[in-house]
Amino acid sequence: MLTEERRAEFHREVADHKLKADGSKSDGPVRVVGILLMIGGAIGAFVAYNASGSQSDTRDILSSLILAVAFLGLIGIGAAMYVATAISRVLRLWLLRQLVEGQAQTDQIDAALRERA
Repeated sequence: MLTEERRAEFHREVADHKLKADGSKSDGPVRVVGILLMIGGAIGAFVAYNASGSQSDTRDILSSLILAVAFLGLIGIGAAMYVATAISRVLRLWLLRQLVEGQAQTDQIDAALRERA
């Protein structure tokens, strides 16, 4: 229950300061491209690996395996894009939280100094 109260308070403070809490414009498309690259790479690697099993020439097998490894690299690139957008979203939220908490502390210090003077 305490977590829900803190979350609601955080949303109110963000709304009070009129801060932009949503993500970057490119986060959604980059995340979708990352997912598509991972899916396409997995399918391509599977197809290339299965195609290498039906070939008899060593050069054809090697070229199919190289293609499968290239598709695995595509999976890695897609995963990196997806993880980068996820981490940037978390860091953006963390920075926004730090900003709101810092502003609240500054307001408390200011109020204490005004009462003292």
